[in-house]
Amino acid sequence: AAGLFLCEKQCTAHDPDSRHGYGLFQSLRWVRMFKKIRISILLFILFFVAMGTWLTQLRSTDWNNSLWIKLYPINADGSEIVDRYIDDLDVDDFGGIENFVAREVERYRPGVKRPVRVELGERVHEQPPAVPADGNVLSVIMWSLKMRWWAGAATNAQDDIEPDVRIFVRYHRPDTAVLLENSVGLQKGMVGVVNGNASRRHRGTNNVIIAHEFLHTLGATDKYSAVSGHPLGPDGIAEPERKPLYPQRFAEIMGGRIALAEDDSVIPRNLGFAVIGPLTAREIRLID
Repeated sequence: AAGLFLCEKQCTAHDPDSRHGYGLFQSLRWVRMFKKIRISILLFILFFVAMGTWLTQLRSTDWNNSLWIKLYPINADGSEIVDRYIDDLDVDDFGGIENFVAREVERYRPGVKRPVRVELGERVHEQPPAVPADGNVLSVIMWSLKMRWWAGAATNAQDDIEPDVRIFVRYHRPDTAVLLENSVGLQKGMVGVVNGNASRRHRGTNNVIIAHEFLHTLGATDKYSAVSGHPLGPDGIAEPERKPLYPQRFAEIMGGRIALAEDDSVIPRNLGFAVIGPLTAREIRLID
């Protein structure tokens, strides 16, 4: 028996096929170990990214510090009319947004000093990734990732310090039909894209859409019908207890429109005709 054991050891030691098999086994062990290490590192990174996103979202709605919103104009159609309009833009054109947020925050949480600060950035010449038309979940997820990457790359040259919220305003010629509601705001990444009209007459409605998308970045949800665009009661209506209910005098900002009748509504001409309703206030942690 001892001789047989010795023979097996010697045969294994001198058999090339056996040595090759042992080396292959060791290689597979290293491959598996490396794969486990790589997966562990990726999970570790994802955990910290998720934690960072969660902490950012939490801080953005604690209302202890002023939120910095930066707006970046984009010429959506390449026209000279839009170019001239963007050249004439001033941060005061967006003062209604600061005033609206300050007024509504004061209603729910008195004493907060300047809850948001709006700054006008330099124009961005690249167009953001197009929102997927099919609404497929995977397509939307991929678009969201592309949008967040694009937003950072498009503003990196002008932003030494990253603002809390970045909103890209795509201006169109005022004589073209543009659905202003085809705008988006992402809570993850705190970035938004707004479609607006390049006209002084539309400055107020542009600010309504900007404020709406800004609140999306804080976690507020839409309160209007995805089919008709009309606000949904009671949470999407500014004065749900008003009698008679219609016409309403104001728009709930996430309802997006002033309800004139059950099947008729209009975008308010400026933020003086918009309010933050109780459910929206709860979503952005103005109230418990």
